[in-house]
Amino acid sequence: MKDVVIISLLGLNMLFKLFDTIADAQFGAPELHILLEIILILLTAIGTIYLSYDLVRRSREMKQLAKQLINADKKIDNISSHMRSARQEYSKAVSTQFHTWSFTKSEQQVAFLLLKGLSFKEIAEVRQTKEKTVRQQASSIYGKATVDGRHTFCAWFMEDFIQEHDQGLANNYQ
Repeated sequence: MKDVVIISLLGLNMLFKLFDTIADAQFGAPELHILLEIILILLTAIGTIYLSYDLVRRSREMKQLAKQLINADKKIDNISSHMRSARQEYSKAVSTQFHTWSFTKSEQQVAFLLLKGLSFKEIAEVRQTKEKTVRQQASSIYGKATVDGRHTFCAWFMEDFIQEHDQGLANNYQ
């Protein structure tokens, strides 16, 4: 909008300067004065044309960027819905495994928080229990899952999850 106003003002200025030059020529102004005014009119015309061209170019670019943004938003929405779906499926698979290992309700809560990466202290705060209780529940979880600690417990879920997707990479490291 600002550009349109500037271009309009330059156009008006050019038009008024043209009328002034014509009037000066009719009243017998010196030729140098008329020449300088014609040069100013030409420079104003060049500036107006350049700004008009630039305004049209930027307007087209903005429309193109707006289209790209809409497409990107659609892709993000699509990815987000896929992620929500994958998260739900993964949570169900984790819950099913917890039931297979016969975790109590409290152990399931602690196990989910362990998988999310919370420390024993943070889990205790979230669950409003003592850290010692969380440590004991974690030991019980590790025993039922037949793993030796938090890292192995988390890796148990990630290994199966990743292995299906990229078997080729795993073979490269063996």
